[in-house]
Amino acid sequence: MAWHLWGQESLQPGLAPVVLLHGGSGSWMHWLRNIDALVKAGRWVLVPDLPGFGDSSLAPHGTDADAIPGPLEQGLQCLLGKRACDLVGFSFGGMVAGMLAAQCAARVARLVLVGAPGLGIAPEKPIRLRGWRHLAIAAERDEVHRGNLAALMLLHPESITELALRMQVANVLRDRTKGRSLSRTDALARALVQVNVPVNAIYGAEDALYQGRMQALEPALRQAPGFKELTLVEGAGHWVQFERAEAFNKALLSALNTADQRDMASVALRGGPAA
Repeated sequence: MAWHLWGQESLQPGLAPVVLLHGGSGSWMHWLRNIDALVKAGRWVLVPDLPGFGDSSLAPHGTDADAIPGPLEQGLQCLLGKRACDLVGFSFGGMVAGMLAAQCAARVARLVLVGAPGLGIAPEKPIRLRGWRHLAIAAERDEVHRGNLAALMLLHPESITELALRMQVANVLRDRTKGRSLSRTDALARALVQVNVPVNAIYGAEDALYQGRMQALEPALRQAPGFKELTLVEGAGHWVQFERAEAFNKALLSALNTADQRDMASVALRGGPAA
């Protein structure tokens, strides 16, 4: 696995490292507009290319979300030892994060889900993505990529910037996974039942994965015993952390810092070192 690291030297004492997991057909670049805010807040930020995406090799067994927690935990053992992290997962990466939190309870201090599927909720209308590999002309491929970004990832046409397009092209070219289907099941919902750490969720209020079904989202998330709060970011689609980066960063830091304060208070009440 390829890992990208920022902020280890400026990590504030008492704050957990933050691990960001990207979405399907993506890479670490899904978090391009969020890393700096976390580093400035005193976090050590670790962002892998998940197996089969970006610059990472395929997982040894399978290509769907359930094949990723094992290799991911091995990487975290190398980088963090037994240290727990705050785990933030976007879309496909949200399913991976939920499964890792269920399987390796000691690894995850808190879990934040971002636009994650796998909750057994289907949009009112199916999302149609167009193929592009058969097109020989780059401009024609770019037009398909713009259409796919509009169909799934970004709400506003003006959000489909040249940066967004170039990242999309770079990411989909390096997607070597096949047959991912767990996002259309309740695989994440079933994993969340076993997650006892604090769980927050941040979704774009106009996420295409939940069009017409947004009212079903919070009840599904509440299956996690440690569920705390769902934050909906207005004016954002599925790729909320890119489209409304400032609002998302504020919501993410609020979720992480609230949990930190609660945990510190808990330690203090027990007479631990936080006092």
